[in-house]
Amino acid sequence: MQKLDESCKISVVVPVYNGGAAFVRCLDALAATVYDQVEVVMVDDGSTDGSAALAASRGCRVLHTAQPRSGPAAARNLGAEAAVGDVVFFVDADVAVQPETIGLVAQMFTANPTLDALFGSYDDQPGEANFLSQYKNLFHHYVHQHSGEEAASFWSGCGAMRRDVFLRHGGFDTTLYDRPCIEDIELGYRVTRAGGRIRLVKSLQVKHLKRWTIGSLLRSDILDRGIPWTRLLLREGDFAHDLNLQTHNRVSVAAIWLLALSLVAGLFLPVLWLLTAGVAALLLALNRHLYRWFAGKRGWPFALLVIPWHWLYYLYNGVSFAAGMAQHLASRGANSATGTTQPTTMPD
Repeated sequence: MQKLDESCKISVVVPVYNGGAAFVRCLDALAATVYDQVEVVMVDDGSTDGSAALAASRGCRVLHTAQPRSGPAAARNLGAEAAVGDVVFFVDADVAVQPETIGLVAQMFTANPTLDALFGSYDDQPGEANFLSQYKNLFHHYVHQHSGEEAASFWSGCGAMRRDVFLRHGGFDTTLYDRPCIEDIELGYRVTRAGGRIRLVKSLQVKHLKRWTIGSLLRSDILDRGIPWTRLLLREGDFAHDLNLQTHNRVSVAAIWLLALSLVAGLFLPVLWLLTAGVAALLLALNRHLYRWFAGKRGWPFALLVIPWHWLYYLYNGVSFAAGMAQHLASRGANSATGTTQPTTMPD
């Protein structure tokens, strides 16, 4: 049985804009927590579907952003500033915690006085049943569960930070990006660059309720993650082995582009299709553990469907890196011309 240390006050901050049915499940899950020293701060970003009234009726503290659609970063900052807890625990409005989740967060911070922040992962039972939702969320689960526990970044979907650390570092940067994307990762890099400790807690798992489509998946992976994260890594000058930045991932990106080029070249020189077959075999070998893992979770028919989507993922990661590199170099050129040292915005 979980031993709870209730001397640690937790403020759960949930930003929401028209949360819908998923937000109802989010609130229900928070109400079922077994930890007592907790407050729930819901920050409404201009909802028109009654999300604020619903949260108030469930006993949440309800705050409102100064301007509708200010974005989740601004909403989270507002919630953290108003929070009374020792630790601010950020939870997305389409996430359902487990009854013991908040107690585990408190336990981790109490047992590790030098810990500045932590984050968890989605569980292996996504809320939506369609293939893309299962694939996307299970892939997220796999990456987090197979990464090192000492992290360089942060994740606000299910992430907690000591409130004084959060405020000292200025919270999420609301000026750096034109659209909500990797404000949490950027904050994590600031914290660790200053000597702070962030831990990935693999036992801290929550259920994601979002339904993914082709459009939302590509938009998220390319515009909201790939391009801005590339620019952040280039700015920091540190391609650490953090989360999905391991060596086999980088080799796979190069291999998938070699595969594509050999396929096209094979139309003119068919002998090059031998190279295509060899590169395909390399990709299967490099990622065999992932595909076996998917097969263990959902069976081989599901895992076979995963392979082309995963190879597409590597393909557009290459595109994202090239686009991010181009934008980084363009920003450096513009800064040199104007005499500034860093761009004030990083457009996607």
